[in-house]
Amino acid sequence: MAAAQSSFAKTKRQNAVLPYLYLLPAFLIMGVITFYPLIYQVIISFTNFETQHLLLGMRSPDLRFIGIKNYVDIFTAALPVENFNFFRVLEFNFWWALSNVVLHVPAGVMIATLLNTEGLWLKRIYRAAYVLPVVVPPLVVATVWTNIFDERYGAMNQLLTTLSGTFLGNFDPIYIRWFEDVKPPIPGFLPGAPLTLAYYAMMIANFWLGWPFMSVVATGALQSIPKDLYEAASIDGATGGQQFWNITVPLLRPAMIPAAVYGFTLSFNLFNFVFFMTGGGPARSTELLVTFAYNLVRNLRWYGVAAAFAVIIFAVALVVFLITNRITRATQNYMEA
Repeated sequence: MAAAQSSFAKTKRQNAVLPYLYLLPAFLIMGVITFYPLIYQVIISFTNFETQHLLLGMRSPDLRFIGIKNYVDIFTAALPVENFNFFRVLEFNFWWALSNVVLHVPAGVMIATLLNTEGLWLKRIYRAAYVLPVVVPPLVVATVWTNIFDERYGAMNQLLTTLSGTFLGNFDPIYIRWFEDVKPPIPGFLPGAPLTLAYYAMMIANFWLGWPFMSVVATGALQSIPKDLYEAASIDGATGGQQFWNITVPLLRPAMIPAAVYGFTLSFNLFNFVFFMTGGGPARSTELLVTFAYNLVRNLRWYGVAAAFAVIIFAVALVVFLITNRITRATQNYMEA
């Protein structure tokens, strides 16, 4: 009897330890490729780490601990970098992410709803076509749209010239300097971070890139809505608009809110698209936090300052996520609701 109890206890201990053994490789890999760089980055953010310290790292003899100087320099715009103001960049960054989500989500829901109409011909072809931007690399999208907004040969200026000739009778070529003009087309809009033409060009390009994802999410959510609800609503005399606002919109919320939070975070850190389309210009008017952090490393080799900047970006992104998650309950499941 005692031997059986001992064997049972041994088996119980082994079963208790087994999950941790399975998780151990993942923890080791994450420790090396994720947590170690993060901790190292936080440490060097309090130093004057530059190019000459790369060889010896933290063992470099002239590496100095400078406390929170890097953070203070960033917040007080004391960095010797032209046209840099942290809070202006932060304001633009927030506006950039918010304005993209505000456009992408309604457009995605509207198009998904239209393509979900019963009896629509070639529905699968339409859905396959609008998924195409999702699979195109942002670098390619940025390059194509940069050419479209080219001052002299771009399709956008040629289109505006054609429209001007057709409706206004003025056939003079239009040469709008989308990526060079620093004068905001709408004076006073977004005080503190004037929006140049480059911002609007980026918005148009990113709209083409962003709404299909929202439409894919909305399409999946629409398929899960029972048709009985619409049939019952029709019997009760509800119009199409009433069915949309009282059935479709509430049942799309559990899918679209997390997608909107994801879209906001993605746009907030959309480095490759913004960097390759405008490079943060003109005059840093379209600079995001992540593009500026990259410039600190690529152009100036200020690794300590860039590390401090990255820590600030992480803190900002974490606060944004916690607030949006709290308000929208994006990660809450049905059992917790």
